[in-house]
Amino acid sequence: MAITALYAAASGMRALDEKLNVVANNLANINTQGFKRSRVNFEDLLYQVRREPGVLNQNNEPIPHGVLVGTGVKVSGTQLNFAEGSVDPTGRPLDWRIDGEGFFQIRTIQDGTEQIAYTRAGNFGQNAIGNIILGNSDGAVLEPQIAIPTDAIEIVVSRNGEVRVRQQGANTLSAVGQIEVARFVNPEGLKQIGRNLYLETDASGVPVNGTPQQDGLGSINQGELEISNVDPVRELIDLITTQRSFELNSQSIQSADETLQIVSNLRRF
Repeated sequence: MAITALYAAASGMRALDEKLNVVANNLANINTQGFKRSRVNFEDLLYQVRREPGVLNQNNEPIPHGVLVGTGVKVSGTQLNFAEGSVDPTGRPLDWRIDGEGFFQIRTIQDGTEQIAYTRAGNFGQNAIGNIILGNSDGAVLEPQIAIPTDAIEIVVSRNGEVRVRQQGANTLSAVGQIEVARFVNPEGLKQIGRNLYLETDASGVPVNGTPQQDGLGSINQGELEISNVDPVRELIDLITTQRSFELNSQSIQSADETLQIVSNLRRF
């Protein structure tokens, strides 16, 4: 009866509401350094089997199809897209971009405990004692920690992640640290915690740490940032189709409601 249509359409509206939230978040982060867009995956719900496919007809032959009525849809998950974003050449010595696979490692506080988080954002700076920190709301420290001398007048980062500086009165560069990056077997399994950071999960697997340009890890490009990989045209199309789909599901509810009203009025005749 039409009651099934009511539930199916309502599940569609709930699922589309979740998609709208994800699309809105993608658009909101269109200018966020290193942001990776998410997409919503759907799956259909259980089916009411009114007749099994392949049952025998009167001639003892299997019927080629059955009668199965679906009960709706649900969100099966949100999936991160780790395609590289466009390049923003800034020329700033502490702006770094990973060209290829890998994440910067950041030491941060999450749920009251110190943890290693991961990011594709490379907008770094220095704190009051010269340690390199991520330019997010926490100012989380780069891991392994690298300190820039207070009298440094030039900072040079090679593509393999070696950080060198030239200090006042010196004619040569001296090494002060080495950037290490990490990669995951399944980066889509990382947990987003905000502040441009991700955390390791059982789904992502353990991080494989190493030096840039080794073991499949990307290289470091100084003076560049990776911007969001959100495509505004695609997101606007998703926004429009989501809105139209929501309207169609609402019309299904109205039609099912009208059908039930007709059925309930039959007893008056």
